Amino acid sequence: MSKRVRTSLAAVVALAVGLWFGGHPSWLPGPLRSVFVSQSSSQQLLDQVTNLISANYYRTVNGTKLERIAVNQGLAAAVQTLGDPYSHYYPPAEYRSFQNAITPQVAGIGVDVSTSEVDGGTQILEVFQGSPAARAGLQRGDVIIAVNGRSLKGLSVNRSGALIRGHAGTRVRLTIRRGHRTFQRTLTRAEVFVPVAASKLLSYRGRKLGYLEFTQFAQNSAAELRTQVRRMLKAGAQGLVLDLRDNPGGLVQQAIGVASIFIPSGTIVTTRGRNQPTVAYSALGDALAPKIPLVVLVDRGTASSAEIVTGALKDHHRALVIGTDTYGKGVFQQIQQVTGGGALEITVGEYFTPNGQNLGAGGVKEGRGITPNIYVYDNPQSPGRKALDVAEKTLYHELG
Repeated sequence: MSKRVRTSLAAVVALAVGLWFGGHPSWLPGPLRSVFVSQSSSQQLLDQVTNLISANYYRTVNGTKLERIAVNQGLAAAVQTLGDPYSHYYPPAEYRSFQNAITPQVAGIGVDVSTSEVDGGTQILEVFQGSPAARAGLQRGDVIIAVNGRSLKGLSVNRSGALIRGHAGTRVRLTIRRGHRTFQRTLTRAEVFVPVAASKLLSYRGRKLGYLEFTQFAQNSAAELRTQVRRMLKAGAQGLVLDLRDNPGGLVQQAIGVASIFIPSGTIVTTRGRNQPTVAYSALGDALAPKIPLVVLVDRGTASSAEIVTGALKDHHRALVIGTDTYGKGVFQQIQQVTGGGALEITVGEYFTPNGQNLGAGGVKEGRGITPNIYVYDNPQSPGRKALDVAEKTLYHELG
């Protein structure tokens, strides 16, 4: 047998053995088994993610190009090529942190942050009393520019939040910019209850008005707001102020629940996607305050589900909107867990207010948002009472 024949035969045998062992990795020695299993799992994950994007993304994508980028640069890079700030691949650890974002109680540092990048990072809008952030001396207006040395520049609020949050008792090092000063603080994460709804009774020229602050559309948040509305009505409120300023949105089902507190019937929002059926979501039919005079406070930080509620209330002529143009997001996402424990979040469709308005500016681009009935600018860096004063006056005149 010639040397060339022996070499060719050896290659065929090696290929056959490789195919067999590839399908039955338990027959392999430990180190080789790990290599085959790792490669198999990686390919399965890559195929799953690229197939999900090709099949479900709200616009047609080049699947071959997407897979090539995923192979050469990784899944996160492949998703970034969509040019979509709302679509992400979350590795397992980041996905576990992200899941905490939709629950009122999370392990974190106890802050509310901006809905978009500010000055190369994430700006703190509120520091919760008694939280790790409060104990570390963090303040409203501080900008978190890095987490454990990783820059937040260019990351979405979800990605930044996933890095900041973590298991209770673990430590996180934050780099903070305050004015012209940059410094670091190391905090120990803790279980923090994030208030999503609060209320207080106001008095304006002898009229009782209920003020409702609503900060995010998390699990069970619609029920929590309903409790606060009931509390204000029981206290004798003759009009209501729903404050959705700096509310970044969240779960669409919670938006429908919130709108249904004030709207007894009719469409709340309609969704459409490339591979998604058109669905019109209607009020749930259990309105608690269907007629009492209502105003909604909004600003540029009012986004996503908060815009869905605002749009429904405005289109149904159920409330007057006071403030500035809202964020202008006109698309919605789905999150699906994938092989290995990570998750893929991609834009799967667009949504429309009851009057048929899409709030974006062509797909994932920010649009003008909702234009208020009464324009009032209240500087979010040093908020005063301008918008609330106008809301009180408006309700007073509505009551006659």
